Parts: sequence; structure tokens; C-alpha cells
Amino acid sequence: MARFYDGETALVHEVSVRTTTNELVIFRLADAGILARWPIGELAVLGDVQHEVTPPIVRKGSEARLVVDDPELSRQLASLVPQLAPLAGTRPAPAARIAAFGATFAALVGLFWLAVEYGTEYVAPLLPYSLQARLGESVFDELTADKDECHGKAGVRALNDLANRLAKAADYPHEIVVHVMEGGPVNAFTLPGGILVFYSDLIEQATDSSQVAGVMAHEIGHVVHYHPVKGLVRQYGIELLVKLASGGYSDMLNTLASGGNVLLALRNGRGFERDADATGIALLEKLEIRADGVASFFEQMLAKEPKDAAAVAGIWSSHPPTAERIAATRRPSSGKPAFTDAEWRAVRNVCK
Repeated sequence: MARFYDGETALVHEVSVRTTTNELVIFRLADAGILARWPIGELAVLGDVQHEVTPPIVRKGSEARLVVDDPELSRQLASLVPQLAPLAGTRPAPAARIAAFGATFAALVGLFWLAVEYGTEYVAPLLPYSLQARLGESVFDELTADKDECHGKAGVRALNDLANRLAKAADYPHEIVVHVMEGGPVNAFTLPGGILVFYSDLIEQATDSSQVAGVMAHEIGHVVHYHPVKGLVRQYGIELLVKLASGGYSDMLNTLASGGNVLLALRNGRGFERDADATGIALLEKLEIRADGVASFFEQMLAKEPKDAAAVAGIWSSHPPTAERIAATRRPSSGKPAFTDAEWRAVRNVCK
């Protein structure tokens, strides 16, 4: 029930106590022998009762200590002896404290997840565009450092013109910049600040201009929903938002740009992909451009790699099942072409 240290030897006595009108009597459990009689008026509680599990009871002027391990006995002493009232405020037992800590920690994790998951939905688009653009440029430089960029003026101009027509149809207020990198994989992806990156292998493997237009519209869907910024914030947490919003973004930009993990952050979840598919189709139809290229591109990828079409599509990995996306995006081959014949030839030769 309690432990008594006499202050003179190293012995620890297992004891119990009882109170009288004037004394606290301490006696051994083994034989009920009395070890000490402490006057009530000379009792005190040592230590920080809010942070110590079992703060000791002492007699003023004595080196002896009484440690009461039994919570019920502590409460009784606190109610009977005014000087021991602080014992009523001692911390709960370790098991209870651990359980309370676990519950609190779980609640904090839950709140953090909600803040990242739902807070970014509303906060990310509010980040100053200049910061989004700078972040996108930094990541672009890192991801394409070992690639050659294609500079066929007519082809790059045609791609940028289509991208900005689609963005304008979605009321996106900023300029879109499209880069074409030579080689593979068969891939296109979006970075913060309206930066789109196409690889020439995708353009070369497209069977017609509607497929390139379909991929472009899908990527514009990511842009107008601010998916790249949201993805980075979800990967790196609230710290990114805080640093970007407060102006302390230089170190964060360096961290993001130099880390290979940025690729993981830019991988879009299934919800993002479904949104981008639907938005891309809607924008093409709004401009009366052929919208069958999205589904036909998926069909082409599925035919080449039936077991893992999403992996072949690079940035489209970890996305909804390809068959599901084909069904959701299938449209008739009606509408005007995205490019004129001359523009399409220029796009096909953008790296030559």
C-alpha cells in the first residue's frame, strides 16, 4: 500500500498508515510494528503533484519519506489531513496515463490528417501564384536535368496554344507553359504553376492528334484543380503550406527540388485522376474538339501491356483501373480536330 524510507538506512519498508486526531501512524505490514508517529501539523507533500505519479509525504525537518502507491489511500489521506490535500491532484496511474496519451495522440493525428486532406483542398489554391510558379520551375529543373528539351517553334507553339485554350475554357486565370522533353517514357505530367511536361515518345506513339489533345486536356484538368500543389502538401505536410505562406520558402524549395521523393508526391491519387479525366473531357466538349482521344489512348496502352497499362503510362500509375477509365471517357469521334494539319505536322516534328 505504501513504502517507508527512514532516511538513515537503505531499507525499504512495506507499510500501511492510519490517522488519529493528532498523528499519522506508520506501521509495518509484516508485523504491524510501528515505525514512526508523525504529528499532523508537521506533514507536507514534496514534489510536483501535477507531474509526479507518487509524490512523497514527509515530516518537516526529517529525512524520512513515505510514498503512497495506493490511489485510494492517497485520496483518503487527502480528505482527512488538510496538509495532504495536494495528493488528490496527483497524476493517474501509468496505465491510465498511457491510455490518455494514446487517445490524445490519435486525436492529434486525426486532426492533422483532416487538416492535410481537407485543408489543402481550400488553402492550396490560395497560395500566391508566384510561389506556385517558382516551386514548379525548381522541380522542373531537377526532374529534367538529364533530358534534352525540344525547341521546334511551331510544334511548341501549337501545344501551348491548345493548352491555354483549354485552361481559358475552365476560367483558369494564369498562363500554361508546355515543355517537350526528348525521349521517354510515354508520359506527361503537371507541375505547380501551370507547367506541363510532355515526352516526345508519347507524341510519336499517338495514332492521331485527338490522343495528344486528350492527354493535354487531362493534364489541364490537374492544373485547374491545383492537384500538383495539393499533392505536394499532402506528401510533405502542413509545414510546406506554412513555409510557403510565411515567405520562408527558399529552403523548402531546395528540399523539394533536390529530393527524388517529389515524384511520389506528384503521383496523383485515384480521386485526382477521375477529376482530371472528367474535367478534360468536359473542356474538349465545351470547345467542340474531338474528345475520343482519351479513351483511345487508354485502349492503345492496354493493348500494348494488358497486365499493367497504367505502369506503361508512367505518371498515370496508381490510378483507377484502365478499363474503368476507358468506359468513363469513351466519346464519339465527332467534333473538330485540336490542331490544323500544319500544326499537327509541327507537333509530330517538334524534336527534329
